[in-house]
Amino acid sequence: MEFRLLGTVSVDTRTGPLPLGPAKRRSLLAALLLSANTPVPVARLTDSLWGEEPPPRARGVIQGHVSRLRALLTGAEAQAYGVELVTLGDAYVLRVPETLLDYQRFEELLMLARQQRSAADTVRMLDDALSLWQGPALGGTFTEGPLQAAAHTLEESRLATVEELARAYADLGEHHRAASVLRAEAVAHPMRESLAAALILALYRAGRQSEALDWFHRTRRLLADELGIDPGHELADAYALILRGGPRPGAAPAGGTDAAGASRAGTGPAEGAGTTAPPGPRVPAAHNPSVAPHPTDLLPRAPRGFHGRNAELAALTRAAAGEAPVCLVTGPAGVGKTSLALQWAHHNPGAFPDGRLFADLRGFSETGEPALIDVLREFLLALGVAPRRVPESVSAAAALFRSLTDRRRLLVVLDNARDSATVRALLPGGTDCVTLVTSRNRLEGLIASDAARPVPLGILEPQDGTALLAGVLGEERILAEPVAARRLAELCGGLPLALRVTAARLAGRPQWTLAGLADELADERGRLTFLDVDDTGVSAALRLTVQQLPADAVRQLARLGHHPGGHFDPYTCAALAGTDPAAAAAALERLGSAHLVTETAPGRWVLHDLVRLYARGLDPASGAEALVDVLDHYIATALAAADTAEPGGEPCFVLPEGYRPAAVRDFADRAAAMHWLATERDDLARAAVAARGAGLHDRAWRIILLQWPQVVWRVRDSWAPLLELALDSARAKQDLYAESRVLNLLGWVLTEEGRTAEALTLLERSPGLAQQAGDRLGEATALINLAVVQAGQGELDRALEGCGRAVVLAREEEDRHTEMLALQHLARLQLSAHRPGDALGSARTALALGPEHEEAARRSLLLAVSGEARLALGEEDEGILLLDRAAEEAERAGYDEGAVRALEALLRVSARAEYRTRHALALRRLTDGG
Repeated sequence: MEFRLLGTVSVDTRTGPLPLGPAKRRSLLAALLLSANTPVPVARLTDSLWGEEPPPRARGVIQGHVSRLRALLTGAEAQAYGVELVTLGDAYVLRVPETLLDYQRFEELLMLARQQRSAADTVRMLDDALSLWQGPALGGTFTEGPLQAAAHTLEESRLATVEELARAYADLGEHHRAASVLRAEAVAHPMRESLAAALILALYRAGRQSEALDWFHRTRRLLADELGIDPGHELADAYALILRGGPRPGAAPAGGTDAAGASRAGTGPAEGAGTTAPPGPRVPAAHNPSVAPHPTDLLPRAPRGFHGRNAELAALTRAAAGEAPVCLVTGPAGVGKTSLALQWAHHNPGAFPDGRLFADLRGFSETGEPALIDVLREFLLALGVAPRRVPESVSAAAALFRSLTDRRRLLVVLDNARDSATVRALLPGGTDCVTLVTSRNRLEGLIASDAARPVPLGILEPQDGTALLAGVLGEERILAEPVAARRLAELCGGLPLALRVTAARLAGRPQWTLAGLADELADERGRLTFLDVDDTGVSAALRLTVQQLPADAVRQLARLGHHPGGHFDPYTCAALAGTDPAAAAAALERLGSAHLVTETAPGRWVLHDLVRLYARGLDPASGAEALVDVLDHYIATALAAADTAEPGGEPCFVLPEGYRPAAVRDFADRAAAMHWLATERDDLARAAVAARGAGLHDRAWRIILLQWPQVVWRVRDSWAPLLELALDSARAKQDLYAESRVLNLLGWVLTEEGRTAEALTLLERSPGLAQQAGDRLGEATALINLAVVQAGQGELDRALEGCGRAVVLAREEEDRHTEMLALQHLARLQLSAHRPGDALGSARTALALGPEHEEAARRSLLLAVSGEARLALGEEDEGILLLDRAAEEAERAGYDEGAVRALEALLRVSARAEYRTRHALALRRLTDGG
């Protein structure tokens, strides 16, 4: 058995490859193999399969794929090879010997190759390593997010190995073979300068000087055309070596001391000439002699170490097309707005033959904004106006500026604008002029008045973040610790300013490891301190933004720093700040305009991690109060959601001591309530963890238990770890009522997960606890859940007795909801005991108790029991009709588990193609949905 990631993800066995099925399942397998023998949380698997927008049923889909993979591995006798896919709480782990993983064998061969003393042995080892590759890494998977990053890392390792192989060939003097292995990769990766430099030296040493020079000039033009940059030191040094006629065969390998020596030695005599040749073309594009000089150019120099942003650069180019366009680059502090604007401006020098103007409006500076008349005076002087002819008033100077630019093709860059009014006074008058504005604010007034075209700038993707680090630290240092480099990019939140500060710290301390700094940054308490250096840093940039905010927005931001969840809405914000939802929404809009919060969906906002840490420091003393307020808000909202989703259900508990409710949203119907419970599940879990950490156990178990409608609806969706947390909190408070209620729900979840022995241990204690607490309905629920487990253990008589007792308790308490639940399970048990008549009677009684709007899952299950009872009584037509109704109700409600169960019962007595089709569709939705 062999697991392949270096190519299309596959599992090879003695009888051929396993039929893995759809891309989602291959993606799941890839994610597990990349962390082989390590638990992989469901949350990380969700990111790997769907990225930022998982479907509501993501956990159920993952469980379905895990089941299919487990079955495939079992069928292939995987256990004989030491392979096992197991569940560990809220995570899965694929146990597999490393010898069965192709990427582990690849890494082992690389390590062995580097230990060889003979270049010939090194070549053999590297050839064997590269032969394991059957195509692009992680082929056939959902290559977004974590998997995309993993594929990129594996590809980087492969390319580095190709370069090592070429150096080994060079050590053997086989320069033609070195050039051969490098050329294919250089064609496929034309922007990788290290490959091009190695190929150029290999060609030169092979006696193919003209090819080497041609390849250099081809790469130089490509870098200038695509990125607007000059060749880096490796390419320039290789070019200089060729020009001065450096050593050929027998010299050091490609990319070795020759190139470095060229850099140190400066220039020397070229072949056949007595003159001195330059080390390579170092003339910036803006000053290339082939481009006519600008009459005026106030642009600062082009940014160094610029990486990524191809989509935004293209968006700027599109926005600049049209009549007198105003392009508006907006984003949070430190995201790289100025760098993007200057990169684009320097990349298109020929587009603005009449000049390029630049002004830093210092809208977010402690030194204050420059006077408009001073900015206009600088522009007018640059355009050739004599100093004595510059008007003294802003309006007159702006009019003269518009007049002078009326028939020109000019670029005006207005950096760090605070508001729209400042920008309007500086807009040129020509229809062929382009104005490029950067701001931390959205400047929606400028969009409304001057049709400004926004180009929002977000954080860098992890691969671009690591490339930025490599631009400062060197690619070798990044390749030496690729995992730590990616972790640093993630801890910096993809913020270029934070990444540059991090790179500056590392560049000045070559003895530091990337992993060591990543460990320092992982501690949230000191992260912002590490991301400040001299007078530059994240805190300083954020402070200048916050200084521009009104007091209510600053208070809202400070309280948001203590929010335990990842997302928030105006109701959550109102609870945190002690205001109302309308005031909170207004504050969020103000914060959003300043790019301190981001709206990910209508009414749903997030904080960048570094902004959250800064916000928390604005008012650290309010943390405990803010946490209690938001916990009580979640309790109130979850109560409203549970009441709407299950209107017949009883209140779960009395409210906690000191409960402080805020405004609570209204849920229009069950679908809206269930949607809220599903979308807020992760934040509710974070809130419960924060509550337990703060010793607020009475809030922790309530927040978890109030999610019971969602637990019932998606019972196999990995709820056990969260419920175990609730159980710990209930026991910490010595609350018998709470402990019994949590045991009920947890026991039932464990039963559905097939963990029957654990469930039985918990559920046997629950009825007695409920009795001691005086909770008769809780006792009834406990007896129902215990009966289900007892029936599974073959103790049908005890199960029937317990379920019957639950019916009596519910009737005595006059609770139809619990009575209906007890009758549903009693009917199922009676059917198992071959008493179809009794089962039919119990199901009828239950259906009569519930109104038409009763929860669809329960109605579907009762109709299915009735149908199966009819079939057992020999009434086939009536049975099929009831089972069909059960399936239809489940399908309409999206209750796929119920639809599958009813349709499976139908297929046992009917061969209709319609049922087979519906069953296949329901099963597919259950396992492959989203």
